[in-house]
Amino acid sequence: MNRAEIDTDDLLKLVLLLVVAWLLLEIVEAVLGLAFWLLDALPTLIGVALVVVIALHLTDRI
Repeated sequence: MNRAEIDTDDLLKLVLLLVVAWLLLEIVEAVLGLAFWLLDALPTLIGVALVVVIALHLTDRI
């Protein structure tokens, strides 16, 4: 097959496929970034939860 024989519709389908793959990779990267951010923030969230539980215990709310 010669390069000049490629149909325009096939070329547009190929470009569309590449753009969809790129967008999917961007979405996966954003989701993984959020997951790693939550894992990094986990010790801080546990500390805040402990402070809240201790404060509630000391004020006899628990």
